[in-house]
Amino acid sequence: MNILHQQNGSKGSFYIEENNQRLAEMTYTLAGEKLMIIDHTDVSDALRGKGAGKQLVTAAVHHARAQGIKILPLCPFARSVFERVKEFQDVLNN
Repeated sequence: MNILHQQNGSKGSFYIEENNQRLAEMTYTLAGEKLMIIDHTDVSDALRGKGAGKQLVTAAVHHARAQGIKILPLCPFARSVFERVKEFQDVLNN
C-alpha cells in the first residue's frame, strides 16, 4: 500500500487512495511548530483488517521524526497503536 501525505497550513492527512477514492485516512492538526495532534483515523471496509491504519500511523511517526516534532494521538485507534508499539515512544508527546 502506498501512503500519500498532504498538508494545507496546520491541517494534514496521511491516506491511501485508489482510483481517486480514499480508502483510508488519518487526519491531524499541527499545534505550533513542534506538535502533531492525530485526531481521526478511518479505514474503509475494503482495507479493514489489513494493517492500513497502522501503516498510516507509522507514516506519521516517520514524518514526525524527520521534522523533529512530537505526536499527541487523540484518536483512539492511533493511541492504541502507540500503546502497543514501543518503538514509537520517541515521538510520543507525554
